[in-house]
Amino acid sequence: MDNEIKLFEGSQIRSVWDSEKEEWYFSVVDIVGVLTESKNPRDYWYRVKKRMSEEEKSELSTFCRQLKLKAPDGKMRETDVSDMQGIFRIIQSVPSPKAEPFKMWLAEVGKERIDEIIDPELTIDRALETYLKKGYTREWINQRLQAIQVRKELTDTWQDHGVQEGKEYAILTNEITKAWSGMTTRQYKEHKGLKKQNLRDNMSTLELVLNMLAEATTTELANATNPQGFEENKKVAKEGGSIAGNARKEIEDKTGKPVITSKKAIDLGKLIGDVVKETENDE
Repeated sequence: MDNEIKLFEGSQIRSVWDSEKEEWYFSVVDIVGVLTESKNPRDYWYRVKKRMSEEEKSELSTFCRQLKLKAPDGKMRETDVSDMQGIFRIIQSVPSPKAEPFKMWLAEVGKERIDEIIDPELTIDRALETYLKKGYTREWINQRLQAIQVRKELTDTWQDHGVQEGKEYAILTNEITKAWSGMTTRQYKEHKGLKKQNLRDNMSTLELVLNMLAEATTTELANATNPQGFEENKKVAKEGGSIAGNARKEIEDKTGKPVITSKKAIDLGKLIGDVVKETENDE
């Protein structure tokens, strides 16, 4: 299942896509909070849930279940969720002027996902639009989308060579990062002042390119040498990262500047934008 954050009129709605059932499940508390603007949507939902259980003969459990979603503190917690049909029933029990526009939004979200399954290119278009809204430059976004593809090819290769998704992926990724950047993933994030944020979303274009080189090289080496299991792939990950690490060192020798920056990618984009504006004003 894939966890995502959806936005309705600027409010976050936690959601999860069940690929088996091909259904979206949405956090009921988040939706109740948006519809009612209650200061305590959890308590409001408890009262609605109680009333619905008393009024309806059918059990609430037929359209409401619990799945793990990321809580505000970053931890995964069991949360009441419902599919679209269930959410429509809940909306009917929550008087709100936002009910109709929310129904339209809900229908559009469902359509977007179905369209993306039919045409995966739409997923890329949606990611492009999201990054543009956040203020990233088009040049950086093009590299970021390419990095996503390179990463997917690497994880597919790991899967084919007996690496377990989850912890083992994380360890191998850390080995690659350490080999090319000289820092562990944690050290790299600390260097940029990051906590829960995605490291790649905060890399400069050059950092992204070198990270891609490290991951793409690891993929090629794995396909050429056919390592099996975690330990063999760990050696290949170090080799792939080291090749990109040598490129980083050579760049630093020629420029006299460190490749790894403490700045976040969006800050660099804004900095470039400001310089361009100043140049235009001077002309």
